Amino acid sequence: MEYLLDNPQIENTYQEIIRKLRPIQNGAVAEMMAQRGLEYKVNMGASVVSLRQLAAGYTRNHLLALKLWNKQWRETMILATLLDEPEQVTEEQLDYWVKSFPNIEMAEQASMNLFVYTPFAFQKAKEWCLEKKNLVKMAGLLLMGRLAMTDKTTADEAFESFFEVLPPLSKDPELSSIFIRSFTHLGRRNLNLNKLAIMFARTLKTIDSPVSQMVADAIIEELESDYVQEMLNAKA
Repeated sequence: MEYLLDNPQIENTYQEIIRKLRPIQNGAVAEMMAQRGLEYKVNMGASVVSLRQLAAGYTRNHLLALKLWNKQWRETMILATLLDEPEQVTEEQLDYWVKSFPNIEMAEQASMNLFVYTPFAFQKAKEWCLEKKNLVKMAGLLLMGRLAMTDKTTADEAFESFFEVLPPLSKDPELSSIFIRSFTHLGRRNLNLNKLAIMFARTLKTIDSPVSQMVADAIIEELESDYVQEMLNAKA
């Protein structure tokens, strides 16, 4: 995906940001991340908190975000998710970025910082759950969970539509922890979705897969817990 990235003012801002990354780098953190399998073209080990603080000093700009993403450093990619303008993001960009994620950290940051606020969030979350690449499926699950947490206006029916695409994902042990975490966010949204999510989890128990059954048990235990039920009843 090619863009004209030659705006002089944006170029100056971009170069300024690159310079400001040096003082917040942390080699020890970068090394630990590599040992945990979080590989990047370049990883300076800057904390997400410090990157948020850096981004707060700038106005969101779509062109700047594209330049930062194209650098393909860990820090510039996270900053791109923090500085892009959600209303300017296209479907093409979302698909391009998600397929270029190097690891789960970037999927989490992009879903939380940017993707959830775009007009295509629901559509892409479901589409990505049907993709072949596990990292893209993870992004779909993460985006579903983030929508359940942050979208306060969408009707329950939009969230129910995820039930159609989720059963195959419940069988994959690489997706199980993200599946549980994201789906329980959906089931904690309100009493109606809580009831529907528990019913859906019970159908997962009928799948001939130990992973699906483990996922179902974890979801049911969480969503039927006294804490969740009390919280939802208090909100009702």
